[in-house]
Amino acid sequence: MDTNALIESLSRDTAAVPRYTMPMRLGLSLSAAMAVVLVLIAATLGFRPDLDLAMAGTMFWMKLAYTGSLALIAITALLTLIRPETHPPRWLWLLTVPVALLGFVSAYELAEMPRNEWVQLWFGHSWTVCSSLIAVFAVPVAAALVIVARRFAPTRLRTTGAIIGLAAGAASATLYSLHCPEAGASFVLTWYSIGIATTTAVGWALGPRLLRW
Repeated sequence: MDTNALIESLSRDTAAVPRYTMPMRLGLSLSAAMAVVLVLIAATLGFRPDLDLAMAGTMFWMKLAYTGSLALIAITALLTLIRPETHPPRWLWLLTVPVALLGFVSAYELAEMPRNEWVQLWFGHSWTVCSSLIAVFAVPVAAALVIVARRFAPTRLRTTGAIIGLAAGAASATLYSLHCPEAGASFVLTWYSIGIATTTAVGWALGPRLLRW
């Protein structure tokens, strides 16, 4: 049997995959993992007691917009990268937009405050644990995304791993903000970003091992 005949034989009884199978699986897995993280945060840290008041302020939504936009861009890129033989999307530069915008807000915030208050604004009360907690709570999300990605046979394993780490870290940071009382743009830009960057780096390092098929 020649190669063409073999391929035809193997594909003859193969059912077509529904068009939206990939985004549906990814969305369901992501939603389930984020629900798990939400329960873990509620059980271990608790939500901030003034959450209702915080939601009336601009800073709360600015944090959600920052982390949520990073997560959305990463998940959208992942839909491309988990296919075999694909290239990273050219629009990944959009990741710099929320970082730049929050950087502008941070600079304005510091310019409006006396210099002797900069340290308190930058470090807040929880800088020693913020980044590490974001990284820890990202683990269930990353695990769910890895399981889905392996089903679709990605070939750019390091890049895909980095994007999974970015998506997981940003999703974790979004949920962590329901607990975190810090209200400074400089704090979020620094310590939230370090947590997200950590999960991205771990994803890049472990991608070839976790995504190999």
